[in-house]
Amino acid sequence: MKLGFGLYRHMLNEDHYKFAKQCGATHVVVHMVDYFGHEKNDKSNANQPIGEKEGWGKAGDANQIWSLEELMAIKKEINSHGLIWEAIENFDPAHWHDILLDGPKKEVQMENLKQLIRNVGKAGIPIFGYNFSLAGVAARNQGPFARGGAVSVGMDGGDDTPIPNGMVWNMVYDENAPEGTMPKIDHDELWGRLQYFLDEILPVAEEAGVKMAAHPDDPPMPYVRNSPRLVFQPNMYQKLIDMNPSPANNLEFCLGSIAEMTEGNVYDATDSYSEQGKIGYIHFRNVKGKVPNYKEVFVDEGDIDMFKILKILKKNNFDGVLIPDHTPQMTCDAPWYAGMAYAMGYMKAALALLDRP
Repeated sequence: MKLGFGLYRHMLNEDHYKFAKQCGATHVVVHMVDYFGHEKNDKSNANQPIGEKEGWGKAGDANQIWSLEELMAIKKEINSHGLIWEAIENFDPAHWHDILLDGPKKEVQMENLKQLIRNVGKAGIPIFGYNFSLAGVAARNQGPFARGGAVSVGMDGGDDTPIPNGMVWNMVYDENAPEGTMPKIDHDELWGRLQYFLDEILPVAEEAGVKMAAHPDDPPMPYVRNSPRLVFQPNMYQKLIDMNPSPANNLEFCLGSIAEMTEGNVYDATDSYSEQGKIGYIHFRNVKGKVPNYKEVFVDEGDIDMFKILKILKKNNFDGVLIPDHTPQMTCDAPWYAGMAYAMGYMKAALALLDRP
């Protein structure tokens, strides 16, 4: 198993590469789109939000997918600092909003996504993570939820506020959309849209040598903001896998989201999906509680026995990347850095202990 860092677009610079290396990371997972949250104007937290927050973002250029040249330039910079680019996490909503919404531009957008995946494959980036969701990350709050009052995020009840027209995944893709809200659909309709996406993208991804890795819903509720969710119980990951047998059909396995689910348990899910060889990479984070009431906490204080997770992964020969995710911010001059360094120190020590005879 390997250690990595998740870096947002504005964090792709020498300082963050050096920080990753100093913490013991060998790989990076890159968000090519910045998702700024409620603290976006707080310069002390300007490095990255605790997690993607709702309601602030603006999508990019719908006609400008990430080119091979752009990807290769970023990869060269990452490699020059002794790091390996393992995955891209999330499409720009501008590139696939009508695929999510079954809108009139979905076929054009699908052709663009196919070219994007070809570019990713040519750049030698092996995994593309995505979350097939209309509301995205929503219905969460922020407070001193972790040990010692460290600031983190959590959930205290749901959010039924409809999504405005022109917005998907908490990002505005059409500022001139008519007033009103997104029509409500049922789960079967959303699963049907996912089937279209998988059947179109997976053959291209397979040929390009790219694994498409699906993130579970965060938070894992049946409905958020009046829109259905897909993977809000552990067995729903199996439904997604079974929809298309392509070896490119994989999972972006978020331990926190799985643990927040109300059915099954995170250990059985980890065992099942790692044994099938379907986990692309892992968000290694801990939580207390389950939806609709949970708190994200330090890696060593939550409900998950993280070392037990590592033993399961080792048993099933998982050799992918683990990244810390949504770490609490510590009370100091560099809250994000301190929280991430704490998580990475724990992870590095746990992996070393795991490998002892």
